[in-house]
Amino acid sequence: MLQVEEALAAVLSAAAASAAARAAEAVPLHDALGLVLAEDVRAPDPLPPFRASIKDGYAVVASDGPGEYPVITESRAGDDALGVVVTPGTVAYVTTGGPIPDGADAVVQVEDTEQLAGAPDGSKRVRILVRPTQGQDIRNVGCDIQKDSVVLKSSEHIGPAEIGLLATVGVTTVKVYRRPTIAVFSTGDELVEPATASLSRGQIRDSNRAMLIAAAIQHKCKIRMKPGKPLTFAEIVTEDSSKPSKKVLAFGLPGNPVSCVVCFNLFVVPAIRSLSGWSNPHLPRVHARLLHPLRGDPHRQEFHRAVIRWVPDDGSGRPGYVAESTGQQASSRLLSMKSANALLEVPLVGQMLEAGTSMQAILISDMTSSPFDKLPTASNPLPSHLFPSAKSVSTDLSQVPASQNTEVKVAILTVSDTVSLGAGPDRSGPRAISVVNSSSEKLGGATVVATAVVPDDVEKIKNILVKWSDIDRVSLILTLGGTGFTPRDVTPEATKSVIEKEAPGLTYVMLQESLKVTPFAMLSRATAGIRGSTLIINMPGNPNAVAECMEALLPALKHALKQIKGDKREKHPRHVPHAEAAPVDQWDRSFRAASSGRGCSCEP
Repeated sequence: MLQVEEALAAVLSAAAASAAARAAEAVPLHDALGLVLAEDVRAPDPLPPFRASIKDGYAVVASDGPGEYPVITESRAGDDALGVVVTPGTVAYVTTGGPIPDGADAVVQVEDTEQLAGAPDGSKRVRILVRPTQGQDIRNVGCDIQKDSVVLKSSEHIGPAEIGLLATVGVTTVKVYRRPTIAVFSTGDELVEPATASLSRGQIRDSNRAMLIAAAIQHKCKIRMKPGKPLTFAEIVTEDSSKPSKKVLAFGLPGNPVSCVVCFNLFVVPAIRSLSGWSNPHLPRVHARLLHPLRGDPHRQEFHRAVIRWVPDDGSGRPGYVAESTGQQASSRLLSMKSANALLEVPLVGQMLEAGTSMQAILISDMTSSPFDKLPTASNPLPSHLFPSAKSVSTDLSQVPASQNTEVKVAILTVSDTVSLGAGPDRSGPRAISVVNSSSEKLGGATVVATAVVPDDVEKIKNILVKWSDIDRVSLILTLGGTGFTPRDVTPEATKSVIEKEAPGLTYVMLQESLKVTPFAMLSRATAGIRGSTLIINMPGNPNAVAECMEALLPALKHALKQIKGDKREKHPRHVPHAEAAPVDQWDRSFRAASSGRGCSCEP
């Protein structure tokens, strides 16, 4: 049987080929919401098309400096101020967004001015209190959008903001990818129409067709998964002498209602998005902590129906997503889909997963539609017994007494284009969490307080490393992946740009351990170092390698983390203080004898 990732890749490959052959169409701007652009859109004019004031104030000649000046005109938004020239010794009143008159090269905000009594001839005067710099509070022509620049690219999804941007650049007709046409039919002698009032023996009402039609409107071979193993997919080429042939994607979804809708979300929705021109057709994913224990299937990956919520405290002392099961997960039990907004990707473990376990979740609907009647608040947080493996951590470290703030806070960063795009699951992150939790005592009471996934992008990696180090004061950051030779592997570069001291010994130990498993370990460019009071270590992206490297580092990590915090009293268990150690050479014995106060060692 195929794995889910392999099956989805086959579906998207076929959908992408069909999408490439689909014709685009031009639609009015007001009909483009929710569609996907089929061509780049360029700005025909610069924005702003004139020099505009950023604030209400006075357009001045910067070199004039402070002083009293006559106000020669007023330039307001919508007024082009044509024919007005600000010369040295004069100013013009301007409003926010108003055009800057010719001759002026700065704006002084009204807060830095004083109105003076009018002159006998009725003219206005103002006192400028500060010396402005040239260009101050002026938006130059094209500073927001330059003429002929690309404002939207082909394959971008058109939302409300994009509609506004298109209107800004004067686009009234948009070239978009056509919406795919979808047909749904159910098979089975036992099926009758939902409107059937009385069921005969052996009959059931057809719920799948109504459900899939609604899902299709909302979203405009066998598979190793649970629920939904009997899914089939095929490409059908139509043959009609009166029309050109075309390729149709056909899905054979399972008959059980839950399996049917789960497979629709996992395979058909991404295919529809691909056919519609989406550059990233995958459903979004988030990490959530389990509210209740959950048993994993040992043979097939389960997609467990759940309700995902964002809470002020997810059990780790920090805000995050929590997941609550919808109950019994039988494939025929459509009640398990009621209110469900996510599918939990339960790993192949064959054992009970404790409450508090972090797990990846696929979002299948808007989270705002989930029930909030039991939503925890700051005054009514989640019960601590739900998270036996997660210790509470204060988010305001400045308010925690030093004697109590001794816990080792660990953050785990998965660096992967594939995972960040939702094209594949994060296998390294959950493994790293498990390794840290199991080694908590050896690390001095370690707790994973933050996890994140970012693409292979230097700036995004740097931003989160700096935030975790400088703001969240995390003790240990483990980055997973992006340490190899490919052009997109940039984790070491991002790390080196933020650390203040390197720790090459740690990467040397990891390399030696990994070389025991594979010679390819020598291709690692991982780095490690210290920023402030945070130790940052680059680890491989392979889940097994994460466990191997952590095991190799454990003997020294606790000592290292204490040293970084300034505690130099951490000693090896067999360490003997120098004052109590036995002399080891003649010089040492002579020195001690001479220092004992018994006189010269040569005296009898």
